[in-house]
Amino acid sequence: MRAHLCGIRTAWTEAVSPRTAAAEIARAVGPGMVQIVLFFSPHYDPETLLRALEAELPGVAIAGCTTSGNICPEGGLDRGLVAIAFPDQGFRIVSTLLDGIDDLDVERTASTVRALRRSLNPHGETVPERCFALSLIDGLANAEETVVSGIAWALDGIPLVGGSAGDDLTFRDAVVLHGGRIHRRAAALILVETDFPVQIFKSDNFEPTEKKFVVTASDGERRIVHELNAEPAAREYAMAVGLDPEGLSPMSFAAYPLAVKVGGEYFCRSIRRLNPDGSLSFFCAIDEGVVLTLAEPRDIVAATRDELARLDHALGGIDLIIGFECVLRRLDAESRQVRQGIADLYRRFNVVGFETFGEQYRAMHLNQTFTGIAIGRRAE
Repeated sequence: MRAHLCGIRTAWTEAVSPRTAAAEIARAVGPGMVQIVLFFSPHYDPETLLRALEAELPGVAIAGCTTSGNICPEGGLDRGLVAIAFPDQGFRIVSTLLDGIDDLDVERTASTVRALRRSLNPHGETVPERCFALSLIDGLANAEETVVSGIAWALDGIPLVGGSAGDDLTFRDAVVLHGGRIHRRAAALILVETDFPVQIFKSDNFEPTEKKFVVTASDGERRIVHELNAEPAAREYAMAVGLDPEGLSPMSFAAYPLAVKVGGEYFCRSIRRLNPDGSLSFFCAIDEGVVLTLAEPRDIVAATRDELARLDHALGGIDLIIGFECVLRRLDAESRQVRQGIADLYRRFNVVGFETFGEQYRAMHLNQTFTGIAIGRRAE
């Protein structure tokens, strides 16, 4: 457990039993907490874990999701769970659930989010600079773009960051916890107002090359690309990066990301997996006619260090960071044998969060980035 200056407590465990894990977390966070945000391994039975937490922490609101790896102030956890416990002083928190996100009504979503915003401060105006929103979205529903755009529109200036729930890299079942229930094809939205300085951020470590691909055949709804440059997608991609199409793996996709240019800036559109028919599934929506650029990684440790140092200076010292890191960044760091360097940075700056199937930043759904909210040490 770590007690932060702002009053938040972060706790983590690698206990195998969900009941043991819940008991350890409850002992660590102690009394006086009003909201738990939980990131946990899919190896836990979510129903058993939730009921155990409710028994150990009666009256405390719980929201969370499954992950593809966790991050705690001591480094990465391949299994186990991480909890962020918000106190009843210095933070005002409300949350809601958006269900059926694979067939989302954007107008209804916006109405729900506006009502949530009003409930955060029913007797006065909400100041966006003192607020932030966290999104936890089922990463297998293929709906993040619609969800994020609907939420961001209604937040009206309140910054949004978040992550897509994962299940390691099995792509079978991701869940979201909210309101005492287990949800699939859903998103939890947590809205926070705080007395402490906060700043959202986005960091990546890639640069575009001259190699371009045009998506010439795709299934946008299922995020599958069948052809690049009028050739079978996997073969065209593999030839460009000098790999055997049959040997493409998550490590390959992490090392050779693809990006799309939006408003003069490049954003990753990462490949999820190779399909038996030679098509490629993506973590983000991809439509025919989109131009994808092959990107090359730069020093991930240096890029991350620079961004965290910038935040530390801007806030007058970082108390903790709630972070959302693409699982492909972790795979890339492992393949380049620099994961320890990233872990050292996360320990130094008290990063807590999880490895995602995608990241949210303002109104965008991203891949192969590290996004989050940095909280300063001194109340304003």
